[in-house]
Amino acid sequence: MNRKLVWIDPHDPLPPTEQALTPDEGANGLLAAGADLSAARLIEAYSRGVFPWFSRGEPVLWWTPSPRMVLMLNEFKISKSLRKTIRQALEDDALEIQTDHNFPAVMQACAEPRLRQSGTWISSPMIEAYSDLHAMGYAHSVCVMREGRLMGGLYCVSLGRMVFGESMFSRAPDCSKLALAALVAWLRNQGALMIDCQQRTDHLASLGGREIERTEFESMVHKLTGLAALPWSSAPPNKRDLAGI
Repeated sequence: MNRKLVWIDPHDPLPPTEQALTPDEGANGLLAAGADLSAARLIEAYSRGVFPWFSRGEPVLWWTPSPRMVLMLNEFKISKSLRKTIRQALEDDALEIQTDHNFPAVMQACAEPRLRQSGTWISSPMIEAYSDLHAMGYAHSVCVMREGRLMGGLYCVSLGRMVFGESMFSRAPDCSKLALAALVAWLRNQGALMIDCQQRTDHLASLGGREIERTEFESMVHKLTGLAALPWSSAPPNKRDLAGI
């Protein structure tokens, strides 16, 4: 029996995650459609391990896949080539790693066309919504800079000691990995445990990402989002963190 997708209005709460569609139903983790991308809605969603993901012309779609791809911080893998890149970065005075530098520009860079991709889900409404979250202190960027130019980076959502990875970009080899390595090292020092990676990719798996069941993921989200917020503004990730990775 095929279940109908739940449609929600702005005043409706998201349904229980147990109601999400299964892989056998053709949309692993699709929970609901509709409503808005307000900051309140996004915070509600992320606090429950739910995220929006939709293409141009579609309604807002809310997802909670199972299994869930995560990066446990103590399982982050550094290849020999990345280790070399980190050493070079630490010796390169012209290269910087900055946190929360021009957040919308980082999102725009993540939205740029990529090889073998026909489009992007990072639309103008998404950039506006997450920029609002950034202004409230819930969304952050970590980027690699050279002489004022964005070379690579990522953006994420952060609630308590839980970090939800959203997207990465590189304009030079390994620059997104440098940003991620700095973030991982910093998060370890702050007592965080994992980064949500949403869905499995070979790239994430090569960095140490693995899948866990939704129930385990939600238990960790509940625990980590209830802890004190990370010090993004007072002691942000920077290039010095690479020395500890």
